[in-house]
Amino acid sequence: MKQLTSLDASFYYLESYRTPMHVGGVYVFENPNPDKQFDYQAFKNYIGSRLLRFPVFRQRLVEVPLDLGHPYWFDDPDFELDFHITHVALPPPADTAELLRLAARFFSRPLDKQRPLWEVMVAEGLNMPGIPEGAYAVIPKVHHSAIDGKSGVAIMELLFNTHADQEVILHLPALKAERIPTSIELLLRHSGEAFSTPFKLATLISKSIDSFFRNNATQKIKAVEGKPPPAPFTAPRTLFNVPVTPHRIVAGVELELERIKAIKNAVQGTTVNDVILTICASVLRRYLLEKNDLPQKPLIAMAPVSVRGEGSENKMGNHISAMLVSLSTDIENPLERLKTINKSTVGSKVHQKAVKAEKLMDYIPSQLEAMAARFYTRMKIGELHKPIFNLVITNVPGPSKAMYMNGARMLKNLAVAPLIDGLGLIITVFSYAGKVSIGLTSCREIMPDIKQFAAYFLDALTELEQLALPPAPVKEELAALPEPLPETTTVNTLEPVVQPNKKSKKNKS
Repeated sequence: MKQLTSLDASFYYLESYRTPMHVGGVYVFENPNPDKQFDYQAFKNYIGSRLLRFPVFRQRLVEVPLDLGHPYWFDDPDFELDFHITHVALPPPADTAELLRLAARFFSRPLDKQRPLWEVMVAEGLNMPGIPEGAYAVIPKVHHSAIDGKSGVAIMELLFNTHADQEVILHLPALKAERIPTSIELLLRHSGEAFSTPFKLATLISKSIDSFFRNNATQKIKAVEGKPPPAPFTAPRTLFNVPVTPHRIVAGVELELERIKAIKNAVQGTTVNDVILTICASVLRRYLLEKNDLPQKPLIAMAPVSVRGEGSENKMGNHISAMLVSLSTDIENPLERLKTINKSTVGSKVHQKAVKAEKLMDYIPSQLEAMAARFYTRMKIGELHKPIFNLVITNVPGPSKAMYMNGARMLKNLAVAPLIDGLGLIITVFSYAGKVSIGLTSCREIMPDIKQFAAYFLDALTELEQLALPPAPVKEELAALPEPLPETTTVNTLEPVVQPNKKSKKNKS
């Protein structure tokens, strides 16, 4: 039995039919046995044997009556793997667009709260350029209350490995479910929390404010030549900052990691993340200019920051904090924008370390948090105030080597993330085997042309390269062309040299 933290619970409370709060992705694998048909039963056994090592994949959430406490994870006594893994054939033309449409419909549907909060769909029959025949797609989704980016990477490392060996799993281990307490038992357990947490919250707020000034965050930001982070609720409104609909739309693009690193190395002090943020900012600026919707003030992105300690990667739940970054979309020159974004990220990191705001959520009364989150979603409060920030850009480093799932090599990947009212676009960046995959999640009604938006990323990378990298040296000719000979010059041709024959002396008779 494990209780949700306040941060995990906030994702649970924000759930609605318009805002399903699950994360996931689209992963394309080659068939390790191209001469054989895809073995769905073997796939299901493999997925089950791996995922069920994490308790959260066999547990469901049980709510505390009256929201006096956050929900608890309990083993599901009725757990059945077949409720969580589905098998489909991708309809014609079975291309990339059709696969992304299938994924969008899958991610539009909320998970069943009466079961463990995850599903996996496997789709066969792909007909995609550059993808070998027999390849298939694996599309998982897991509720955000159970997982963050780092723990998601840990799950990938459990599902995948760096070798192409195949395992044969004949049966799954038996599961033992614990007893789920009654509503009365849960009510009695939490009856005193409603009175104690407000006092703890007041104490922690005063400590956090004191910590901010004691750590001299402002002076530290100046010392590293950074800029103070933008304040919440100062972002300009754009076409993304509207109530969302239930209809998801997803797209993606791949960039070469080496090209991004080359820009980082050429511009002193910048990071790979700074370059990625700059590319995203260039795409946003171009797209909003075309829509005649670019604000004069720069857009603000929220970048989740992992606060996991060493050795905690395998723990489920969310261990993240937030960092607000100005995207400097008011600056036309991408290179100057990169330098400005670098100052913003440096300042935001110092500020985020000085103010440990993530601890505050643990002392907000659960009834207040649940009521506020549900009221915010159901009443579309997001359109009544200025945006907290314009979008989320999350960057999760993945494995640098090729990964295999039971012998099948992963060829492509695309991350998908949840939306809430006022945040109609999220950009999820995931690096894998020398590639940077950029996943885009929005709504059909907000970004019907998301495919065009995705196409701008390659242009933005090329433009930044041309400004940041020195021009390639011009190759010199190996030898100069010979001067033309004057017309009066006599050209001597080379004749074979013949030695004159010496006269032989006649023999005396």
